[in-house]
Amino acid sequence: MRIGIFADIHDHIDNARRAVACFNAAGCELVLFAGDLVSPLVVPALRELNCPLLGCYGDNDGNKRGIAAGMRIIGPLGEPPFGLETVDGTRILLAHQLEHLAGLVEGCQVVISAHTHRAKVTLREDGLLFINPGETSGWTTRQPTVALLETCPLSAEIVELPAMPLPADLPVPARFRQRMARSGGEVE
Repeated sequence: MRIGIFADIHDHIDNARRAVACFNAAGCELVLFAGDLVSPLVVPALRELNCPLLGCYGDNDGNKRGIAAGMRIIGPLGEPPFGLETVDGTRILLAHQLEHLAGLVEGCQVVISAHTHRAKVTLREDGLLFINPGETSGWTTRQPTVALLETCPLSAEIVELPAMPLPADLPVPARFRQRMARSGGEVE
């Protein structure tokens, strides 16, 4: 079973559309969302998914009632953590923050969390697969990512979405230029 995984959209509608296009092109049978839509603005883009969506809220999802209302026809979002078992028997545990899963991973094959905005796939020696899909928004890393999980055989990969280029003449406030310079970002 192929499962799409994404998180930390933070209202970036264009990258939400890119994620949906990626999942549809990959033939995902299910998509899991690990929190931080932020508001209902992104929900219409998610309606283009060709498969069910399940997910949890993140720490920045403020308008949960609005998000839940919009998501009703796509798939449910709930409070983390939650677990599910796929049709092929793969047990998955999902939460926005990894610390919400402490003490709960026994018996699972896959653990999904987000929050750090850093994409990472780690397979432990005991066979437990940890996935952080990174950030779909690309706001902090400037590289939007999602993850694809294959349940049989068990494997996962990070997929980089096309980044939306910023116009060259876009004025950048001085405080952001300074922050970018400290972090090694390109500054003109």
